[in-house]
Amino acid sequence: MSMNSITTRRRIEAQGFVGLDDNTLSQINYWLRLAPAICMIWTAVGTVLASPAILWTLVPFAALGAVLPGHPFEVIYNFGLRHLFKTAAIPRYHFPRRFACLLATTMLVASAWVFQAGLPAAGYALGGLLVVAAFVNVSVGFCIPSFIYGLIFGKPVMFSTGESQ
Repeated sequence: MSMNSITTRRRIEAQGFVGLDDNTLSQINYWLRLAPAICMIWTAVGTVLASPAILWTLVPFAALGAVLPGHPFEVIYNFGLRHLFKTAAIPRYHFPRRFACLLATTMLVASAWVFQAGLPAAGYALGGLLVVAAFVNVSVGFCIPSFIYGLIFGKPVMFSTGESQ
């Protein structure tokens, strides 16, 4: 296994997607970045325009990513694009990826609220941090919130039932 494959596997497993074979990992690696990419672009637009309305409209989607077994934006891939490209479905979200969505939701709420409260510098800072964190994930597959989750709660492991945490 190449060093690149090992690094990719570690980054994906840190997000809670453990126990996947190399073929599945290679098929979903970039597609796992679709929802973060959409959120990043949406957040960047809302932040650049200092628009609480744009940011508030993204909040429910981010929150659903924290509570559902998958992100709503991944429906585009799981029920459409993956059939076109004949690739594997994105597996269920587990705690590290949901934690990432929860942190994103919190930052979106905070950014929208401070813009709405007339504190644009704080809004730009919070929105900008979220865009940067999402950009890291989208560009290299390293999810900062999932990494933080691993530091706090430990690395994701397989359960005996075959489900990961």
